[in-house]
Amino acid sequence: MHLAYVMTQDRGATDRLLSALAEHLQAQGTSIAGIVQTNTECHDDALCDMDVRVLPKGETIRISQSLGPQARGCRLDPAALEHAVAQVTNSLHATPLPEVLIVNKFGKHEADGRGMRPVIGEAMALGIPVVSGVNKMNVDAFKEFSDGLAVAVEPSVEALINWLTTAQQPEI
Repeated sequence: MHLAYVMTQDRGATDRLLSALAEHLQAQGTSIAGIVQTNTECHDDALCDMDVRVLPKGETIRISQSLGPQARGCRLDPAALEHAVAQVTNSLHATPLPEVLIVNKFGKHEADGRGMRPVIGEAMALGIPVVSGVNKMNVDAFKEFSDGLAVAVEPSVEALINWLTTAQQPEI
C-alpha cells in the first residue's frame, strides 16, 4: 500500500502544492488521475469559489455553492463533487493504469465515507500510489481510514516526487 499525505498551514497552500505536483508529473510524462483544486476569491465576501480540475485533462467542476451572505453551513456542493468522483473513478481503469492518484483533500465528506474515499481505496487495490492533501480537522479520520499506514510527506514538490519514486519501485 502506497498512500502519502501532505498538510500545510497557509490557506490554499495544499491546493497550490498538489496542482504544482500534477503539472510537474505531467511535464515529465507521468500518467496521472485525480483532482486538484483552485480557489477563486469572491468579490463580495471572504469566502471563495472552489473548483476542481479532473486529471489529467478533464473538465473543471465548481464544487462550491452560493448559500447567501447569512448562511453558515458547508458550501460544498455534494452532487458536483460526486460528478468529479465518477470521472476520476472512470479514469482509474484507463489503459495503461495511471501511475499516481492525486486527491486534493481528504475532507469532511471523505471522513464521513463519501467523496474521494472509495476512489482512494480502489486506486490502492489496483496498486496505484496515492497522494492526498489533509487538513488538521480531518487528519485523525484519515489516519483511521488508512489504518496508520499512510506516510506524512514534507509539503514540497521535491519531497512528493522522492516519495513517488520510492513508491513506484517494484517490491522485492
